[in-house]
Amino acid sequence: MKSLEELKAIRDKARKDINMRNENPDQIRVVVGMATCGIAAGARPVLSQFVEDVAKADLSNVTVTQTGCIGICEYEPVVEVFQPGGDKITYVKMSPDKVGRIIREHLQQGRPVVEYTIGAHKKD
Repeated sequence: MKSLEELKAIRDKARKDINMRNENPDQIRVVVGMATCGIAAGARPVLSQFVEDVAKADLSNVTVTQTGCIGICEYEPVVEVFQPGGDKITYVKMSPDKVGRIIREHLQQGRPVVEYTIGAHKKD
């Protein structure tokens, strides 16, 4: 049997995890493509890094979620950032080492990291 304090800690952690998944129209949403192509290209570590770094930065206005196929398999791993009242930004060919910069510059300062976006990677 667990102590009451341990049970409360488990409850609080579960509530925080649920809040990370809730969609609030006033929050920034970070959506990671987790279809088979995304997972094969490395989306799982990207998703984990976003969840970890958003929590470390205590960004209560950011929700990190996953989705299925985004439809641009050649650019996987793909991450879309939706800001309230703003345009969707699509980051492509993502890796865990790029996540910190997106959090610092885009999520905290409102400046998308253009060189990571789909527009910077389109084929001629």
